[in-house]
Amino acid sequence: MFELGNRASPPSADDAVKNATDTSFMIDVIDASREAPVIVDFWAPWCGPCKTLAPILEHEVKATRGAVKLVKVDIEANPQLAQILSQQLRAQSIPAVFAFVNGQPVDGFMGAVSAGEVKSFVTRLAQSAGGGNGLDEALEQAEAMLEAGQTADAAQVFAAVLAEEPENPRAFAGMIRVALAMDDLERAKAGLAQVPPAIAEAPEIVAVRSSVELAEQAASASGETDALRSRLESDPNDHQARFDLAVALMAAQDNAGAIDELLELFRRDRDWNEGAAKAQLMTVFESLGPKDPIAQKGRRRLSSLIFA
Repeated sequence: MFELGNRASPPSADDAVKNATDTSFMIDVIDASREAPVIVDFWAPWCGPCKTLAPILEHEVKATRGAVKLVKVDIEANPQLAQILSQQLRAQSIPAVFAFVNGQPVDGFMGAVSAGEVKSFVTRLAQSAGGGNGLDEALEQAEAMLEAGQTADAAQVFAAVLAEEPENPRAFAGMIRVALAMDDLERAKAGLAQVPPAIAEAPEIVAVRSSVELAEQAASASGETDALRSRLESDPNDHQARFDLAVALMAAQDNAGAIDELLELFRRDRDWNEGAAKAQLMTVFESLGPKDPIAQKGRRRLSSLIFA
C-alpha cells in the first residue's frame, strides 16, 4: 500500500474563490485587490476551454492558502462586466484571465494555457505579494535528499508537505520517486493510481508517470544487454533487438546509451512499429525532465533527424 502519512484536509475554498456580478465587482475585485492579488477569470457556460481551465486555476489559487484570491465572472450573466472585458481590458475572446493588484490589472493571459503556465502565473502573484506557505524550501531539501540516496529522510519530508497540501504535485511525485528509488515498483504504481485528478497533468506528475512506465519496461529487460548486442552485431536492422536493448540500458541506469540506441533506430526506420522509437524517446525525455542535459541533447539530436 502506498502510504502518504496523516493527510490534513485542504483549506476551505469559501474565501479563496468567489463569483462576482455586475454589482459586486467593485468590492470583490477592486477593493479586495488592495489587500491581496485577485485573479479574475472571465468565462461563459458555452466555453469549452473555460471549463478545462477553471479547475486548474482554482487548484493553484487554493494552494497559495490565501495569498491570492480568485473571482469568477460569467460574462453571459453580467453584461456590464462583459463590456469592461472587451472595451477596457481589450480582450476579444475567453477564457480571459487578469490579475488585479491595488485596484489595477497587472498581468493576464487569454485562451487555453498549460497547467504549468497557470501554476507559474499564480506563483508569481503569490511571491510578489510576499505570499507562499514556506513549503518550497522543504521540497527542495527533500529532492536533494532523494538525489543523495537518503530515501527515508526524503520520504518523511514529502509526507509532511502532503499533510499540509494533499494535492501538492511536487510532493506527490516525490513520494512516487522514493518508491522507485527503493526498487518498489508496485508501491510506485499504487502511488500513481492515487494521484488526485486536479494534479494529474501537472508537469511533475507527467514526468514521474513516465518514470514508472519506463521502470515497468525495464523490470522485464534487465540483464539482457549482452544477448541483444550480439543480435545487433549479426543484424544491425533487427529493430526489435535495438528497441529492447534501449529498454535494457534504461534498466541499467544508462539513459544516454538508451537514447543513442533509440535515435539510431529512428534514423534507420522512423515508422517502425508505428513510430515506437520516437514515442519511447519522448517518454524518456519526460522522465528525465526538461532541464536534464542528457534529455536536452537527445531532443536536439531528434529534431535534427526529423528535419534532416
